[in-house]
Amino acid sequence: MLKKILISACLLGQPVRYNGRGLLLEDEVLDRWRAARMLVPLCPEIAAGFPVPRPPAEIQPFKNGLDVMAGSARVVENTGRDVTESFVLGTQIAVKLALTNGCRFALLADGSPSCGSSFIYSGNHDGETRSGIGAVTAALQEQGVEVFAEHQIMDLAGRLTA
Repeated sequence: MLKKILISACLLGQPVRYNGRGLLLEDEVLDRWRAARMLVPLCPEIAAGFPVPRPPAEIQPFKNGLDVMAGSARVVENTGRDVTESFVLGTQIAVKLALTNGCRFALLADGSPSCGSSFIYSGNHDGETRSGIGAVTAALQEQGVEVFAEHQIMDLAGRLTA
């Protein structure tokens, strides 16, 4: 059975990030997975209806994606607008897509309030980062999907062969 990987669309160079750019991950392993049709690309924020470009959003300070999904944290743009509901919608779409496609693994863009898996931004819109996970990562992990950041691509490759 072909192993499928949910992947942040921005890592494939798609210009879907808040600033209208991609975050192209160039790696021969990724090229092989793409050629084998193992990748299931998604930007949960675009799927939830966010425009490109859009104001940057962060999970409130001292909280993370688990808190967002539990309803005890907000996601707020640097304009002050609360966009939590849209982030939760994007998370629900991501989980459904992963489960529908049998994705046991995900390769997501670190730092994002949706996709961060080792760090997210501070919540103060000051450019500082902190340890934490985004809402999509939290929800995927809850469903048993293993999540890797782009700098962990070789760890993911190892898990695929295990």
